[in-house]
Amino acid sequence: MNKAELVNEIAKVTGQTKLDVHNTVAALLHELTSAMAKGERVTLVGFGTFERRQRQARMGVNPQNPNEKLKIAAARVPVFRAGQELKKIVDGKARIPNLPKSVEGGGSKPKKAAKAKPAKASKAKAKPAKKKAKRR
Repeated sequence: MNKAELVNEIAKVTGQTKLDVHNTVAALLHELTSAMAKGERVTLVGFGTFERRQRQARMGVNPQNPNEKLKIAAARVPVFRAGQELKKIVDGKARIPNLPKSVEGGGSKPKKAAKAKPAKASKAKAKPAKKKAKRR
């Protein structure tokens, strides 16, 4: 699944426009990238943790010429560690939970308020009181 397909699926589930979902996904990725660039750790409980790690300089081998050694420079790299819930779902040991009702169909368009129905007239008010006949 690519970013466009993800946006389409989220738009279907939430009822939001594709533009709204695209902007939300873009903002999420921007903030996630920005936090990792600063060296911060981003944890989404149940899903996983995104963080930046420092990779040390090391010696490598040129794949085109195995006899030639290459010096690989130190680098900062992004790392993702899956959370327990995600691991169990991917492994088939757990099922994906249903989306909360607030997410399903909860688009940016406000739902129309239901019109108030008039109360039914009570039968007791409509009947006049009967007079008792006197016995002689």
